[in-house]
Amino acid sequence: MRAGAALRWWGRRTLHTRLSLLVTGAVAVAVLLFAGMAWVAVAGIQRHRIESQLRADAQAIAAQPDQWRAGRPGPGPRPGPGRHPRQLGPGWQILDAGATVVADPGTPLPVTAAARQVAAGRQQQVQERVTIGGDTYLMLTVPVRGGGAVQVAVSQDPSRDTLTAFGLLLAVGCVAGVGAAALLGRTVARAGLRPVERLTEAVEGVAVTMDLGRPIAVSGADEIARLGRSVNTMLAAIDTARRAQRTLVEDAGHELRTPLTSIRTNVELLLAVERQPELAHRLPPEDRAQLLADLEAQVGELATLTTELVELAREETTREAAEPVALADVVTAAVNRVRIRAPGLTFTTDLAPVTVTGRPGELERMVVNVLDNAAKWSPPGATVHTGLSREGDRGCRLTVADEGPGIAGADLPYVFDRFYRSAAARAMAGSGLGLAIVAQTAAQHGGTATAANRDPQGTLVTVHLPREAPLG
Repeated sequence: MRAGAALRWWGRRTLHTRLSLLVTGAVAVAVLLFAGMAWVAVAGIQRHRIESQLRADAQAIAAQPDQWRAGRPGPGPRPGPGRHPRQLGPGWQILDAGATVVADPGTPLPVTAAARQVAAGRQQQVQERVTIGGDTYLMLTVPVRGGGAVQVAVSQDPSRDTLTAFGLLLAVGCVAGVGAAALLGRTVARAGLRPVERLTEAVEGVAVTMDLGRPIAVSGADEIARLGRSVNTMLAAIDTARRAQRTLVEDAGHELRTPLTSIRTNVELLLAVERQPELAHRLPPEDRAQLLADLEAQVGELATLTTELVELAREETTREAAEPVALADVVTAAVNRVRIRAPGLTFTTDLAPVTVTGRPGELERMVVNVLDNAAKWSPPGATVHTGLSREGDRGCRLTVADEGPGIAGADLPYVFDRFYRSAAARAMAGSGLGLAIVAQTAAQHGGTATAANRDPQGTLVTVHLPREAPLG
């Protein structure tokens, strides 16, 4: 529960605060580790110095015990050959084999059980802590030549006082270091996040103004600059999608207005006749039948247009999954469907086995649209030929050739545009979306669609697809 509360608290902090805390924590840990290691090192040096002093003093006395017994030197200079070279530690004494003190400088040291063992020759040496007059001493007992032992003790209080003072200095230094780390953390966080704040302000400005066409200013080559360029790319994609959506809605509204207006006019006429039977003579049965036939055709045209609009604007999340597709089978299924719709035409195929990565339903719809367009423009008894062949090492080519009148040169650049209908096509049923769906499907499968006139007449629509397509 505490860990969860800590995580929730951490998650509520701003990035600036979290970065400051991380920098402060990292520096604080480094300072504390350094202080601890320094204190341990100084304590070790102090302990080594005291132990070295004890051993040196004990060995000096043990080497010449008779001289020390005879001289009975006090706390002044220690005896040597005719002189005392330096001052001895604060406490020492010599024991005989029975652990009786036979020489001391005036400050008796405690004779412990371990010290008696050394004096009796049953133990080499012993180092222990003892208390003398309320002070703590480190005492070393070593044997002497001829029997007995010498005891040397050094007070640990000065060393402890030194370590305490050093520890206080380290604590003050740690507090100052952590405080400086906190200030440094805030400075580093502010400086490091300043580009992020600028980018955030720019994105918020775009969200307020909805001006997707104005890119965010980006400089440098670091991660923030990369993020800024990615945001600009995303804004450009959103702007393109929004423009395409607006265009689609405007074009769809324009195209839907004509059949809806016609349907409304015809329905109002039929309703007027139904409500006023005396006016029925103005709408003879043959005219009424023709009106109903027109309504049926217009409703069918409206349904087709609506279906194609839905297909054209369908979101990526609703698309079928990509998979390996035998394109020849897809083309065969599409030809069989269109052959039923156009029984007065002859459909021939020349299909090579080709496998592409794609969405079978979309690919079949693409081929059906091309064939429907060819069937619409072909005269009765004409032949529509469909070919599928490999192209290069990784590509394939789908062609649909008809024997219709062809496409006027002025219309060729626009035949794959949405809702585009040539002057000759406006008198025929259609939405102007069939070939637009062909071009979109080809692009989503990594390919292209083109149209050209045949010699002497007719139209040739060609779709180029990669056999391993990067899907859009």
